[in-house]
Amino acid sequence: MASTNAFPPTGTGLIVSFGEMLIDFVPTVSGVSLAEAPGFLKAPGGAPANVAIAVSRLGGKAAFVGKLGDDEFGHMLAGILKENHVRADGINFDKGARTALAFVTLRADGEREFMFYRNPSADMLLTPEDLNLELIRSAKVFHYGSISLIVEPCRSAHLKAMEVAKEAGCLLSYDPNLRLPLWPSPEEARQQILSIWDKADVIKVSDVELEFLTGSDKIDDASALSLWHPNLKLLLVTLGEHGSRYYTKNFHGSVDAFHVNTVDTTGAGDSFVGALLCKIVDDQSILEDEARLREVLKFANACGAITTTKKGAIPALPAEADVLNLIKGA
Repeated sequence: MASTNAFPPTGTGLIVSFGEMLIDFVPTVSGVSLAEAPGFLKAPGGAPANVAIAVSRLGGKAAFVGKLGDDEFGHMLAGILKENHVRADGINFDKGARTALAFVTLRADGEREFMFYRNPSADMLLTPEDLNLELIRSAKVFHYGSISLIVEPCRSAHLKAMEVAKEAGCLLSYDPNLRLPLWPSPEEARQQILSIWDKADVIKVSDVELEFLTGSDKIDDASALSLWHPNLKLLLVTLGEHGSRYYTKNFHGSVDAFHVNTVDTTGAGDSFVGALLCKIVDDQSILEDEARLREVLKFANACGAITTTKKGAIPALPAEADVLNLIKGA
């Protein structure tokens, strides 16, 4: 087996994550409906915020850009970012709107169902004028999802932030993070998610998102490559317990998963993305070197796996030592 020294070091370049941060209310008991749940625990979440904390926990430099409610929950979330050494100078607070909430059902198999409270929530009200452009321009990687595309003014803020990041030479990283209940219709979701597709340098989709975006029930190379665009440097398809597949201009392949006792899949994809980004932020040539890319993806798979072994995303995000222990023991 390759020595654990084979993994590239975590980079020092700044990774800016853009989008929503919210509070998930998770039932105290798994495998029951929301109505049957006897109680709920507060779990800070939101995919872009999870990615920022994942990067920071692995020793990388991260910042979060988004809007929270000027309420107790909003200030709690900003505090969690700061405790986790994520820069918070891209955060705005909205006096008129609440921080978003989501009630999450944990099914017996660890998968999730969502019910959202945002009408409108503060994250949806981020305007282009709210953006800390200096922070965005100082990033080496700019990461985002698609929830910020659903409504104005946040959609315009998202497009502006992406444009500024691109002009500044950032690597653009996109994880659509499909949440169908938030979209007016599946057709609108597909159209909007694909509307910014050709801007990204790195795209990560799950097997479920691949099926949704292609309209095919096949999860194979042909299906994945139908999502390829000429400016793309890396396309990733995550397959849960079956690992991940990678596609670049010159090569493609798959990397096996690590088998763990899965309790809650929340945040596994965000952990995977954070790990990948903090290993390529200082050396993007890894994207053209299959041997090194495979090592990074093995590391990212291990991060994702560890994240499923505890309830909630943020408490479960691993430090580098945890990841190396899992890889050594495998």
